[in-house]
Amino acid sequence: MTEKREYRDDYDDKTLYIPGPTEVRDDVIEAMCEPMFGHRMDRMTDLYTTIVEDTKEFLGTDNEVVILTGSGTEFWEASTLNLVDENILVPTCGSFSERHANVAERLGKDVDRLEYEWGEAIKPEDIRAELESSDKQYDVVATVMNESSTGVRNPIEEIGDVIAEYPDTYFVVDAVSSLGGDYVDIDEHEIDVIFASSQKAFAMPPGLAVCAVSDEAYERELEKDSASWYGGFQRTIDYYDRKGQTHSTPAIPIMLAYRQQMKHMLEEGHRGRDERHREMAEYTREWAREHFAMFPEEGYESQTVSCIENTQGIDVAETIETVSEEYDFAFSNGYGSALGEKTFRIGHMGEHDVESIKELTDAIEDVAGL
Repeated sequence: MTEKREYRDDYDDKTLYIPGPTEVRDDVIEAMCEPMFGHRMDRMTDLYTTIVEDTKEFLGTDNEVVILTGSGTEFWEASTLNLVDENILVPTCGSFSERHANVAERLGKDVDRLEYEWGEAIKPEDIRAELESSDKQYDVVATVMNESSTGVRNPIEEIGDVIAEYPDTYFVVDAVSSLGGDYVDIDEHEIDVIFASSQKAFAMPPGLAVCAVSDEAYERELEKDSASWYGGFQRTIDYYDRKGQTHSTPAIPIMLAYRQQMKHMLEEGHRGRDERHREMAEYTREWAREHFAMFPEEGYESQTVSCIENTQGIDVAETIETVSEEYDFAFSNGYGSALGEKTFRIGHMGEHDVESIKELTDAIEDVAGL
């Protein structure tokens, strides 16, 4: 049985280079300290409509945007309930894509996995072959954009172009650890549902789930006999259209932080933010290949988190602990028992830049004796 561990007041601050949460600007943290107000006041309408419409502008989408209190993974469940009658195809290439499939199974759906070795990327031609050869009508193909357990960035644009040829199949994308730091044209590639979490590349405090929903996905839910209550597209979008608010009580302080950070994101722009993340990713890969090796399939490396193969056999856990103690930097081991010591991960997302990433890699070199 878990015992209570008292929260103290004397923790050392650590600079976060983990795959989320990531560093948050001081003014974004401070924005959470406004006096409390009611979630049915006009002030809440001003706040919520601001963050929803600013998100649409940042993403460059005409699709509806829903922002709910919760983890981005809320929309694993909601999109499955809202769009899937029976059959869903889930390509799996790591822990989070596998978990998406597990969620659909728990919801009683007929799940077909298109399985890849961890480190490999999902291929559009494999999706096409599966859609053409299967005797099932898939309601949804659900794909992870950025598999942060392996550092793989899947080609969701090309996958979306394939699925667009099958008008009765909807495309759902888990972009929890990439949206906001890796450009994607949602409308051009006909992505029906794409969702993210506030604490990743958006560089906000944890606690909000962000989802863009196509008109087709909304209409699809209207045809179904049942759907998610909390994350239902009709329920959330219709309430926004009527009231400009959320249907249930939101985490108001985090939405205030969201508003402040979205000002910075709009100033930098989607393309500008993409370019900065690209530069960080390229630097990290170059460093990794000089000292170790990259774990993902070549050409499919993530733009927000690098998964690095431990070819030198360093003690990953000890290196992480020593870097934390001596430099107050936090980075991550490999994901789970399969990759824990075989890889380590550097999150280069949010408000970091090449110079701040270099501070971490210098620290790792020092501690590991590279």
